[in-house]
Amino acid sequence: MPNEKNQTDEKEPTAEVPSIVNALNNKVKFEIYGEEMIEKRVKSSGNSGRVYLPPNWVGHKVKIIRIN
Repeated sequence: MPNEKNQTDEKEPTAEVPSIVNALNNKVKFEIYGEEMIEKRVKSSGNSGRVYLPPNWVGHKVKIIRIN
């Protein structure tokens, strides 16, 4: 019958969205644009942790991501 459409033709295409969280290790993928990156280990400081950054970074906005 020429006037009948297949039901799959009437539905809008759906894109599969990959999960950003890996079920095995619960890691999340971040994509960040920036000017400079430094990788350091956090040191103990009283009841918290501390990371020292270069003095020329003072006053700038930074983002810290724990990687392990």
